[in-house]
Amino acid sequence: MLYTRKGDKGTTKLFDCPQGVRMKKSEAVFSALGTLDELNCSLGYAKTLAVKSRDTVGILGKKTSYVSIIERLQNILFVIQAELSGAGKHPTDDDLLFAERVVDEIETLLPPIHSFIVCGGGETGAYLDVCRTVARRAERSVIIASEKDPEKISDITMQFLNRLSSTLYALARFANYQEGFTERKPNYG
Repeated sequence: MLYTRKGDKGTTKLFDCPQGVRMKKSEAVFSALGTLDELNCSLGYAKTLAVKSRDTVGILGKKTSYVSIIERLQNILFVIQAELSGAGKHPTDDDLLFAERVVDEIETLLPPIHSFIVCGGGETGAYLDVCRTVARRAERSVIIASEKDPEKISDITMQFLNRLSSTLYALARFANYQEGFTERKPNYG
């Protein structure tokens, strides 16, 4: 059954809630969980766009599809959602290193950045930029939730969320580069 009616009065619970205790859905942790879910769904859409383009990136000397990169990022986000929900799960050092490797590899293939870049280009790149902004909002939401219970969120989670927007930015730039779009600086008037 997709509905239980238990949350009809604006309450719900986490995995680590004591027996019989429910929390208000307005708690910061639920805002963070919702934003992480929104990010994961957005990445799902970016993945469908990447399927069309069949783009790949070299990671550790191996061609890796955008689809597999995005899917790994999505799975890490599920782990972070489980962590926030009190399920005893946490991302690993390898998860953080994966995000960093994607950025490192892409940076060797693109010209350095000297200013802000106007978003756009191809469908995949443009939508990965949207995902990047949702990732930043998710990071801020998790920070706010962690202020209430700092022991609940691991350092690796905070580091990963900080790297994630950089990873998505690198993927967006590379997608646009592969599709032949030239980066443009903003015109400040």
